[in-house]
Amino acid sequence: TMSFDGGKFRYQIDFHGKTVIFSSRLGLETDMGLLPQKNALKIMEYDTAVDNTWRPVYGERSTYRDHYREKRLVFHGNKEGHEFSIIFRAYNEGVAFRYVFSRKGSQKDLLIKKELTEFHLHGDAQAWVTPSAQGHYEKMAISGITKPCERPLVVEAGDSYLAIGEAALVNYARMRLIRKKGAQNTLVASLASTVTLPEPAATPWRFVMAAGSPGKLLENNFLLLNLNEPNALGDVSWIRPGKVIREITLTTRGGRACVDFAAKHHLQFVEFDAGWYGHEYDESSDATTITVDPKRSKGPLDLHEIIRYAKEKDVGIILYVNRKALERQLDEILPLYESWGVSGVKYGFVQVGSQQWTAWLHEAIRKAAAHHLMVDVHDEYRPTGYSRTYPNFMTCEGVRGDEESPSNAHTLITMFTRTIAGPADNTICYFSPRVTEKMGSHASQLAKAVCIYSPWQFVYWYDSPPESRPGVTGIRIISEEPELEFFDKVPTVWDDTRVIEGAIGRYGTIARRKGEEWFVGSINGEAPHTVRIPMNFLEKDVNYTIKIYSDDPEVDTRTHVKIEQKTVNSDTVLTFDLKPNNGLAMHITPVR
Repeated sequence: TMSFDGGKFRYQIDFHGKTVIFSSRLGLETDMGLLPQKNALKIMEYDTAVDNTWRPVYGERSTYRDHYREKRLVFHGNKEGHEFSIIFRAYNEGVAFRYVFSRKGSQKDLLIKKELTEFHLHGDAQAWVTPSAQGHYEKMAISGITKPCERPLVVEAGDSYLAIGEAALVNYARMRLIRKKGAQNTLVASLASTVTLPEPAATPWRFVMAAGSPGKLLENNFLLLNLNEPNALGDVSWIRPGKVIREITLTTRGGRACVDFAAKHHLQFVEFDAGWYGHEYDESSDATTITVDPKRSKGPLDLHEIIRYAKEKDVGIILYVNRKALERQLDEILPLYESWGVSGVKYGFVQVGSQQWTAWLHEAIRKAAAHHLMVDVHDEYRPTGYSRTYPNFMTCEGVRGDEESPSNAHTLITMFTRTIAGPADNTICYFSPRVTEKMGSHASQLAKAVCIYSPWQFVYWYDSPPESRPGVTGIRIISEEPELEFFDKVPTVWDDTRVIEGAIGRYGTIARRKGEEWFVGSINGEAPHTVRIPMNFLEKDVNYTIKIYSDDPEVDTRTHVKIEQKTVNSDTVLTFDLKPNNGLAMHITPVR
């Protein structure tokens, strides 16, 4: 519902008969004054109903439904012929709105000084808050939010869960959320910079999702994709999801060993990270050359030979480039890497927040697409759905992933907060000591490949094949443990996704289907938990073989993962008693 109150335009959102966003202000502070203006005349409003489905190039489902009612409110502007509109969309998944500007006959850009958008929440609402895209989450009352916090912000309000965020951020300043001064339970948009827009123009969408459980919020995260423009690319045959191993040694031997390992274990890519073209933060490092950073490796590295060798085995090569080189050399390196036969580029430590760097990054994604290069954006960037429009944008970090050694409990916050925004490059590691010393267990690492969606899924971030470093044993050296077959077989994109159960920070179980096969991941937090998994997502009247991978200290292997096999059908209900910080993974195939 919408209304004017004291000259200020306000909105309210109800969900299942209860108010979840109380009367909250909308508007902008611009060089034309406040919009909408205090005495603005509403000159038009109309409703549009949309209900269609579309097929992504890849995703968490093979089809998405885009179903909403839209209302556009147009406000009369000033003498220059300015018109200001607010577009509202009501979905089953939530509500979205954006501001639109159209100044006829004027060449002047519009300056947005401040956004006034508010979100007034119930007095006892609690949220999972982090001050940065890779930061640590803390649950707190809305009144405790004193610094701008990341989006989407997941809020627990009574028996409802909300997610507040933005979609289609392409040429605008990033929005974060901060408590409004003098208002204990009201959040207000906080922009990272002023914004200059030519007219006509529109802001990103602001959305409020609502659901009865954290799992349903996560299942509904396609709302962000629906709020973005359709696929802008023609031929997408060169776009390839898949699993990745990072090459650590920066040597020809190490590269060939990783290619061999990838081919044997059904991985699609090998990634060469920082150091292959010199010190990543040295202004003199030239990303058009193969010049190994001596602090990272003694080499030698014949990258062209590795690319050639990998192509023979249908393995792609991804190259990391730090922003220092990207900002100087982007237009030079993209066509060069295409000529080398590189599959994609990982953009490292990109600048984020301001309109300038937001626009630069999305242009860099478009430029990569022109050269048939896929992209992984790393560090503080968080997605807002642009991979629908440019599906060469495969994944991004913006997550407190395994580089930061998160506990299972923290990963269970990430699952139901950060991944509402979209793909998260969590950089799974498997043989690093941190897995059991700080993070959780080996079975819960397997489960992350299902629970944390990423079309490019790094499954061996710190781990090297033994052939990479002959004579080195133990830490971070891959050994052929039986359960690696799960990583071999698990896809990275899906035809269907179901959240079986979830409690933020405590436990979570997700089932995903690719073709006729299902994969399940379950992660447990700091308390014992009994997982109950009804198999009712399976096709009726069909028997399935299920392989179950769980933690068991009695199993006499390096990783202590037990593998069991059973026959199940859609009437089966499985229960598992998980110990603290443990997990399980399942692979389910039909018996034909």
